[in-house]
Amino acid sequence: MKTVFSPLHAGHAGTMELNNGEIMPGFEKPSRAEIIRARVESEKLGPILPPQIHDLAAAKRVHRADYIDFLPTVWPAWEAAGRSGSALPFTWPTRGLRGDARPKSLDALLGFYSFDAGAPFVKGTWDAIKSSYDVALTAAALVKAGENTAFALCRPPGHHAGDAFMGGYCYINNAAVVAQWYLDEGARRVSILDVDYHHGNGTQQIFYSRSDVQVLNLHGDPMVEYPFFLGHADERGAGAGEGFNVNYPMPFGTTWEQWNASLEDACKKLEAYAPDVVVVSLGVDTFEKDPISRFKLRSDDYPKIGRRIRKLGLPTLFVMEGGYAVEEIGVNAVGVLTGFDE
Repeated sequence: MKTVFSPLHAGHAGTMELNNGEIMPGFEKPSRAEIIRARVESEKLGPILPPQIHDLAAAKRVHRADYIDFLPTVWPAWEAAGRSGSALPFTWPTRGLRGDARPKSLDALLGFYSFDAGAPFVKGTWDAIKSSYDVALTAAALVKAGENTAFALCRPPGHHAGDAFMGGYCYINNAAVVAQWYLDEGARRVSILDVDYHHGNGTQQIFYSRSDVQVLNLHGDPMVEYPFFLGHADERGAGAGEGFNVNYPMPFGTTWEQWNASLEDACKKLEAYAPDVVVVSLGVDTFEKDPISRFKLRSDDYPKIGRRIRKLGLPTLFVMEGGYAVEEIGVNAVGVLTGFDE
């Protein structure tokens, strides 16, 4: 299996986030990607390739152009205002406020284009966002060219980013970008299987009214778990997309047996949909030791996930999302991939 990886992710470092009433160092940090890359090498998964550089046209196929154009301007504007630290929003256009009038203030724009204070900017953030996007598209092209699978080692992740909002460490929704890219390149249908602990709210929002992309999410119950405001079982799509969005919310303490039952049902629905390609949003924060998650999967469960996905018999692109137990993130993420490759 070929892996695509960019060292430019490392510029997105030293970020701060709002968590438990404190501004604290972010859980999403460079060591996550470096540990996974090292594990890919030690397990001899396959070659690690640099990304090709792409323009932003594919991003603007799933995100609003004004949102994408805003992202590279954040840090220069923040720095020009004499500020340091992490650029974060502190106000949002919630219910009863105007969300249709694009403001001019940087502070207001940060809130206008986000749903939480979990997508900070520092000097190297935009270069990391862009390189993550390039990684995803480069890996997608490998699968289109005939590889059975490829691994996009993306950082920052993407599945919380919607058509015009960032949040949850996510800026450009890499899984959504590549799903649309496959359609633009001739695929009839694409399935996105999101196995991250946190619901892929951005991916759901982008494709909720469409039938050409099936979105399957296995995640913590949004009644008690971030991102809270999407991910319920009754959210099944709208209009042409009705029935093509499937959520599997699960309680705190979920073990392999319960989680695997959801995976099995999702795989059966995926097989019935018969996509041309599968995009896996690969989060391993379902791990029992993850510091911000509440499921109880163990390291020896992750190869089983890969083996089940392999049984689908479809071209498959793995796109890295979450996972914050950094000591084990390489073992768990690469465990899925080696399980698939068996």
